[in-house]
Amino acid sequence: MKENRDIEKSYSTTEFVAKLRRLADDLEKGENFEIQVAGERIYVPDRAVFNIEHERDDDGEELEFQLKWKRS
Repeated sequence: MKENRDIEKSYSTTEFVAKLRRLADDLEKGENFEIQVAGERIYVPDRAVFNIEHERDDDGEELEFQLKWKRS
């Protein structure tokens, strides 16, 4: 079993766009998406569920694009 993990990593605009583009391309092809975050390779299956979350408080706003799936 993998350890619990909660990591937030920042990317430059160019890096972020490239990752989003690869994700969109893989989704359109019906393929799994692969990404490395903080030294760990993550494999997102094509059965993942996608949602967008928006949060607002006194300090600012946050928009998250989320991909969720159960390990098989």
